[in-house]
Amino acid sequence: MPETIFKHALKTAVTMLAFAFVGTLLLAYVFEITRAPIEASEKEARLALFKQILPENAYDNELLKETVEIPPNEQLGNRQASIANIAKFDNKTVGVILEAVAHDGYSGDIKLLIAIRADGSISGVRVLAHKETPGLGDYIDIAHGNWIKLFNNESVHKTPAEKWQVLKDGGKFDYMVGATITPRAVVKAVLKALQYFEMNKQTVFAVANEAV
Repeated sequence: MPETIFKHALKTAVTMLAFAFVGTLLLAYVFEITRAPIEASEKEARLALFKQILPENAYDNELLKETVEIPPNEQLGNRQASIANIAKFDNKTVGVILEAVAHDGYSGDIKLLIAIRADGSISGVRVLAHKETPGLGDYIDIAHGNWIKLFNNESVHKTPAEKWQVLKDGGKFDYMVGATITPRAVVKAVLKALQYFEMNKQTVFAVANEAV
């Protein structure tokens, strides 16, 4: 009897291992055949965002290939390394697209994509991800309004730091009544990104040129 039980248990274990092995192979196969389409889709989505914040006639290089790794940085709000995409025209660096995070949104982190020209002015800003209240704080998203376009052509040279606040706080940026925390966080994050750019522009651009 014990031997029969042992054989049964062994057979069950072998069967389970076989199923696990086959299942792993199937998962690996599915991953392989879907990886390329998923990566292509992600690239297309990112390029579509790039086109919204940086005119195609402003650069002539492949933005997805010209990149610089940015270490975790407090000014950008990135707790992990991020990627900066470098824009060039006739081999001259003309701008950079930075990733930034506002950690003080009403409902959590607000991830941003910020395109900055070489002269320090903003070409465009877009929200990559947020959890702000639908119908209230989500007006920072271009899909729900044009508020985010208030940053177009702004810079620390054009607008002093003390004015980088919402109107309610004595700044110059408009906001929706009843939803002040969200725009406050975004304005603060964009200003910090500009300040980061001004402090690190030469280094980031130099690394980009060395990579050519």
